[in-house]
Amino acid sequence: MAGKASYTPLGYQQITALTASTALTVPRGAQGAIITAETQGVRWRDDGTAPTAAVGMPLASGASFEYGGDLSKIRFIEQAASAKLNVAFF
Repeated sequence: MAGKASYTPLGYQQITALTASTALTVPRGAQGAIITAETQGVRWRDDGTAPTAAVGMPLASGASFEYGGDLSKIRFIEQAASAKLNVAFF
């Protein structure tokens, strides 16, 4: 299929404890991820500062984004109780 990116799946992670700033557990060789917020919105930062429930880039519940930055630096926190994060690594 012309114009479509090709990804090699390298793992999956679901994070259900997001009450504090939380990093990903990145599989060896992963250079990108598709990240989806479930149940509640989350906030994220990748600039070396931990996000808070009120500060950081928001990701609404049900929304996804593709992240190709430094996976070891991105951190997440829930905006409201019981948020989940689903991550597919490539």
